[in-house]
Amino acid sequence: MRNQKSKNKTWLMPVLFGVCMSLSIVWGYQLETTDHIDVSNLKMLVLSAVLAVIIAAAVKWSWKKLGKRSDKRKQRTNVISVKGNRGQTVLEKGYTRNEFIKVWMFIAALNFVVLLGVYPGFFVYDAQTEVIEVLTRSFNNHHPLLHVLLLGGSVAFFHKFTGSYNAGIFFYIFMQMMAMTWIFTYLINYLKKHGAGRKFRAVTAVFFGVFPTIVMYTLCSCKDGLFSAFLILTVILMLEWEEIDGRGLKRRKAWQIIISSVLMMLFRHNGFYAYIVFALVVIVSAVVLNEKDRYHRATFLIAPAIIYFCINLIIGNVLSAESGEHQEMLTVPIQQIARVYYYDKDSFTSEEIEVLHNYLSEEALSHYTPRISDILKMYFDNAAYEKDKKSFWKLWAKKGLENPMSYINAWFLTSYGYWYPGAVINVYQGNTVFTFTYTDSSYFGYEVELPGERKSLIPAIDRFYRKLSIEKFQQNIPVLSLLFSPAAYFWLFIYLMMTSGVLRKDLGMYPFILILLVWLTVLLGPTYLVRYTIYLWYSIPVLVYTVLLHEPHAVEDL
Repeated sequence: MRNQKSKNKTWLMPVLFGVCMSLSIVWGYQLETTDHIDVSNLKMLVLSAVLAVIIAAAVKWSWKKLGKRSDKRKQRTNVISVKGNRGQTVLEKGYTRNEFIKVWMFIAALNFVVLLGVYPGFFVYDAQTEVIEVLTRSFNNHHPLLHVLLLGGSVAFFHKFTGSYNAGIFFYIFMQMMAMTWIFTYLINYLKKHGAGRKFRAVTAVFFGVFPTIVMYTLCSCKDGLFSAFLILTVILMLEWEEIDGRGLKRRKAWQIIISSVLMMLFRHNGFYAYIVFALVVIVSAVVLNEKDRYHRATFLIAPAIIYFCINLIIGNVLSAESGEHQEMLTVPIQQIARVYYYDKDSFTSEEIEVLHNYLSEEALSHYTPRISDILKMYFDNAAYEKDKKSFWKLWAKKGLENPMSYINAWFLTSYGYWYPGAVINVYQGNTVFTFTYTDSSYFGYEVELPGERKSLIPAIDRFYRKLSIEKFQQNIPVLSLLFSPAAYFWLFIYLMMTSGVLRKDLGMYPFILILLVWLTVLLGPTYLVRYTIYLWYSIPVLVYTVLLHEPHAVEDL
């Protein structure tokens, strides 16, 4: 009986994974091709069931193989005894200072070549708006104020002394590149301390230095690159904190965690929301499990949220930044009620239309676009919402009960690119920006917004990145397209996390939950873009090595 329960439990996670992934594939395909989910399609239901069985069996088989390999490792090595609930990790030496700098400069040099090709860099995704805030001294808290000051300040400063906006854009992106490549090097150093061989480290370094998706955001002025870099750094520092002994060393590492996590939150608002949930979950778990360092852990988890709040408050007051915008938090509800109105206006009574028009005009509602809510957000009347929130939510709830599938479709259409590996990212199709009109793909913004100007020093690189960004190109090539798919990295991330929970419980991988929580926040965002999930690319090398390749040290090796 006990063996039967154990067997059932080992099948539970593969089955759940198989069902969720199969539904993501079937529903994602329907959304991609027909703009809605058809739950009555018998063929799709059968296909979903078949895929679920295949995926579950594949996961179970992979765990069986990995489990056998793990057992052989344990037989070959006399593994160090455990301390508390986790195994003691024996670290090798990391890079020397000179070695660290060499790796750092190698990754930076690879990125710098591309920077010359796309000079002054990728100045896109609200870049002009942020610079205008600085130039006009008119701030609001829509964009993280620290990023606005750093980006806008750099552009304004260099323009004042050189007369060139490009010089300021280049300086900012160059400094960002140096900071991010330093973090990538720190990640590789972490792998070296855990026994990663020269080949794996070399491949990882090249991955961070050459892979186009990573390079795009290392050289992009948007806040997402730095946010994601500090997010993965925070995770690595937390993993290191768990591995070290000695109150002094732990205190030093805790301060590093505080600094990194505060910077992470200062570069994206959703980082704060995810962090709060993460901190509460970890603190409560530590108290329930009565862990030895629970009070110390609680201190360095609570402190970043308090510091972030204080810094944001101070910067906002000093700059007299305006607040009161609600549309970012209401993206999904706005999109849902607009979809119902767009496709079934007749279902609204005259009184309901009057209520809806208080928040969204008829012109605004005519601009409903299934895969992106940016236009609707611009039209949303914040003042009306501030005055009467109750009427909005009452109407939203009523229409949701009457049209549940429309609400589901409206939400999924702005987020399925995060969980359907076959999605072609083209949410801006038809939109005209500064230097081109999106047609086949909007994988990446690519351009240089005004007041900057693209002056490529290596035109071939410029043409290559333009092709990757606004043409289907890599998104149309089977298998290769998965390397560029946010959803593919998400499912790989989930598989590796599940594998660590089943086969490598000694690893203590809980810090990666923070990344999952950040991912969950983007499901409530205005659309699906790579920029919102680039941290998945950063996390995969660590997870692949730690979960699949890392071997414990034997006593005789010490």
